[in-house]
Amino acid sequence: MHITHIVHRALQLAPDEPVTVYGDRTRTAREQADRVARLAGALREYGVGDGEHVGMLALGSDRYLEFFLAVAWANGVFHPVNPAWSTPEMIYALVESRTEILFVDDAFLDRLEEIREACPDLREIVHVGDGPPPDGMAGFEELIARTEPVEDARRNGEAPAGIVYTTGTTGRAKGVVVSHACLVHQALILPARVPAHGVPGGRILITSNFSSISMLVTWLIQGIWGGLTVIPLTTDVDGLVDAIERHQVTHAPFAPGTMQQIVDHPDIAARDLSSMRSIAYGAAPITEALLTRVMKAFPNAAFHQWYGMNEFGLATLLPPEDHRAGRKLRSAGRPALGAEVRIVDQDGVEAPRGEVGEIVVRTGAMMLGYLNKPEETARTIRNGWLHTGDGGYLDEDGYLFIVDRFKDVINVDGWNVYSTEVEQAIAGHPDVAAVAVIGIPDDKPGERVHAVIVLKHGRTADERDIRRHCEPLIAWKTPTSYEFVDALPLSTTGKVLKRRLREPYWEGMDRRVN
Repeated sequence: MHITHIVHRALQLAPDEPVTVYGDRTRTAREQADRVARLAGALREYGVGDGEHVGMLALGSDRYLEFFLAVAWANGVFHPVNPAWSTPEMIYALVESRTEILFVDDAFLDRLEEIREACPDLREIVHVGDGPPPDGMAGFEELIARTEPVEDARRNGEAPAGIVYTTGTTGRAKGVVVSHACLVHQALILPARVPAHGVPGGRILITSNFSSISMLVTWLIQGIWGGLTVIPLTTDVDGLVDAIERHQVTHAPFAPGTMQQIVDHPDIAARDLSSMRSIAYGAAPITEALLTRVMKAFPNAAFHQWYGMNEFGLATLLPPEDHRAGRKLRSAGRPALGAEVRIVDQDGVEAPRGEVGEIVVRTGAMMLGYLNKPEETARTIRNGWLHTGDGGYLDEDGYLFIVDRFKDVINVDGWNVYSTEVEQAIAGHPDVAAVAVIGIPDDKPGERVHAVIVLKHGRTADERDIRRHCEPLIAWKTPTSYEFVDALPLSTTGKVLKRRLREPYWEGMDRRVN
């Protein structure tokens, strides 16, 4: 199966029904199919035809979905660039992936000069905006208007579909290469276990940017079943609530932090959210207190939690019936359909139930590997099992409980921040002698990035100086809290004892992740 299948199916079953809505703009299945085939024709004229990498640097819109489909239709590989990244991070991913064609919307035009100079493989840049394109650039709508439609290449199966970057443990981004089969498998698993989350004619809401696997799969779920994908003009809490009410959205994925913002919205009680039938959340557990408030705000919705990563999709699921019963809400659920989960010790031997070890996963949605990183791929996938770097245990009923992280990764509202990347940014400040970055509990779901810093003798940098230095380098991953100390605790081998740094913040809690 392949992702462009959703275009052919919608065209056959309901050609004049809407498939996307963005602001006041609605596209039917017939319109979308024609636009995708024409945009693919333009990509073929640009030389796309055998797995070439085509990037998109933009905020969410209906054109973004047409981009995904057209790249696959033309037999290419899509590369969604994370819009939350700093410019150097974007450049690294574009260079490392050797992306040849880049679509850019108005929000990022001011970065183009720097990107052009640093990315020698870029040969075409396309403007994705409503106004006229800048001088020397083709326009998205212009390409569609002037190009004849082409036949779908029907790229499918284990052929690479996309490169989705995630921050790496070495401080460098890693490109997760995903196949068509991987994406389609993920899109089928959740509705198979939670029927309310995939129904013909449903209306699904995009709640974050398209640089993550979760948003790709969110869109594919509704595309496979047939229905409407609602892309809000903004993904802040006002934009999401307005979209739910205006378009009578039935399904949505939310990070727990976003759920907190929704129930804290000052006029939430006056909003009509009764259309919601299914809410998926993941990346961080939810407290019973917050869950009670969210269930009151969405009285008709079934809730389900998932545990997954870009590298393997959905591994476990806590279904609606467990939420209704208030059963094991601190767990991440049990293995999803098509997934196996084990807990292993440092030698790779399976641990007994209740004993903490590393979580390893095997699913039908495994990545093809990390782009240009065969050694790291081999370290991560061993004997068919993907080693997550998360610590946890399985209870006697097979529910997974995540208790710690073996990798230094911090969960910020559902997004991974690797401490080494933040440490490298801080270490570049001329006043810093040593630094350790950890995750500490936040007053909202997820964690806060916290930096523990040793200054060079006689230097006087403060929190404001460090923040100003980091923001251009790592953007939203910049620490939100700081601690200045005389020395970092070290092991006998000279390794920083991060667990000792974390202990005061997590004291009294039954887990070391949030």
